[in-house]
Amino acid sequence: MANEAKNGATVVITHRIREGAGSAYETWLGEIGPVCRSFPGHLDWQIIRPIAGLSGTYTVVIRFDTEEHLRAWIYSKEREQFVDLVRPLLEDDDRFHISTGLDFWFTPEGNSTVTPKRWKQFLVTWSAIYPLVLVTPLWVIPALHLIGVPLHTYITNLVSTGIIVYLMAYVVMPHYSRLIKRWLYA
Repeated sequence: MANEAKNGATVVITHRIREGAGSAYETWLGEIGPVCRSFPGHLDWQIIRPIAGLSGTYTVVIRFDTEEHLRAWIYSKEREQFVDLVRPLLEDDDRFHISTGLDFWFTPEGNSTVTPKRWKQFLVTWSAIYPLVLVTPLWVIPALHLIGVPLHTYITNLVSTGIIVYLMAYVVMPHYSRLIKRWLYA
């Protein structure tokens, strides 16, 4: 239990939105967000929005200080009521996965108990993020300039980190952890 409190707990929620329902979903996010943040132990709330024309999936990553606090939110009547309201906007049902620490990148699908050692998680995450941090701004800055977005450190960092998190969650880590799983889980 002490280790759980130290590492916190994360839930990754994915919602595939029906075509044309993006605006209503954004409104829903604006209403559910403050309620979630009011729950004891809430640490962070991040939204990875779909890329226009490529995806209709929103990913919401929420962190709490303990798994107990996180589960209190996820299974609360308040959240249940909000999920009932959003269901008509979704292609699929409300899907989520709860984990502790960085485990959500390293837990094989269908298995929530086996995770690699933390030092291996650290090395793998670091080795995956480092090249992305070096390369992503090299093409983000010219792309932003090309489309007329004013070059400002905050804007560049916002776009770059959003792309890096998306690539880590959907492209790099699923393939990378599969590629090195023999070493990772040894």
